[in-house]
Amino acid sequence: MLRVFNTLGKKLEVFRPVRHRRADVFTCGPSVYQKSHIGNFRTFLFEDVLVRYLEYSGLPVKRGMNFTDIEDKAFEEARKRRTSVKDLTAENIKDFIREMRLLKMKIPDYLPRASEAVDEVVKIIKQLLTRKIAYRYRGNVYFDPLKYSRFGELYGLDMTRWPREKRRFHRDTYPGMRWNLGDFILWHGYKEGELDWDTPIGRGRPSWNIQDASLVLKHYRGTLSIYCGGIDNLFRHHDYTRAIVESVRPYPMAKFWLHCHHLVVEGQKMSKSKGNIYYVEDLLRDGYTADEIRFFLIYGHYRKKLNYTKENVESATERLRNLRRKMEMIRRKAGRKSEVDREMLKRGKDAFQRGMDDDLNVEKAFDQLYEFIDGIELEALKPEAASGLIKGLKQVDEVLKVLF
Repeated sequence: MLRVFNTLGKKLEVFRPVRHRRADVFTCGPSVYQKSHIGNFRTFLFEDVLVRYLEYSGLPVKRGMNFTDIEDKAFEEARKRRTSVKDLTAENIKDFIREMRLLKMKIPDYLPRASEAVDEVVKIIKQLLTRKIAYRYRGNVYFDPLKYSRFGELYGLDMTRWPREKRRFHRDTYPGMRWNLGDFILWHGYKEGELDWDTPIGRGRPSWNIQDASLVLKHYRGTLSIYCGGIDNLFRHHDYTRAIVESVRPYPMAKFWLHCHHLVVEGQKMSKSKGNIYYVEDLLRDGYTADEIRFFLIYGHYRKKLNYTKENVESATERLRNLRRKMEMIRRKAGRKSEVDREMLKRGKDAFQRGMDDDLNVEKAFDQLYEFIDGIELEALKPEAASGLIKGLKQVDEVLKVLF
């Protein structure tokens, strides 16, 4: 049985979907004011493996992922490049989808842009204003977290630290991994030079922190089985999203919350100031294939930092190549044999599943599979056993997408 670490509750739990026959999953998508780097793709590939493993286990998934195409950073970047926000974000979305396909990621059932859900945002804000959970101030609309009794549970925020005086934070995001202790913005009032909408609540645009909530409420009815994102979303984001959704709906937003840790570069945080940001195209230029890039980014445990170094990429790549060489020998041994040794098929899959069921530990799953395959004596391997192994590996590769 699959056990995952639920951020809500801070413990390992047996995964059981809300619906008996389907898992509804929503994953935070990219902010498309810039091109996605390999650190972003580390999280998106973890989510891809999660969805694929649920489907491998026999559970259909209905998955949504958003594009954040309206935010402060998008306007700042567009001004810097002397282009429009629409053109800027459209180019980055096109690149992102191309690289999703290159890395063999499943395209979600819903892949909406935040700009497509402004009507839903307005609907939510009107409800929050009516319930006096949100309020207007100088053309903006703010959410008062103290009006939501479970605020901060995901992160584990100590609400005794909350200031007594009223504070408002008017930007979409703030630098650093820290909390803004105060009211957060839902709606930016009209500002010249920014993309805006004329709506029943006034002229302006949605804030970043209401966008995920609007897309979840637009596309799903009922509690999500899983909500995913990067660990940085635990600061000033997912608790906000949960508070908004659960303030307008009478049931929990999600049963399980999963968060992927950062990719770092030689032990350091990836940043423009350090000049250590790497993109998929950089690794391709270094001679790695898309499969090898995918493997490096998924080969680890999602709740641990992944350290990008030339040595670590080369080590992971060589490990994958070694297994593929042994698999090719097994494939040749199988020939065109139609009979399948069911016991050998089961043993191969069991080696993989033991690791995956342990909180989606891809490194453990792959290593156990590697050791099992590496320990096989090719001379003694019968064709039907080889055929069973190849069949099992092809099924496993519906999750990993790096073996064939």
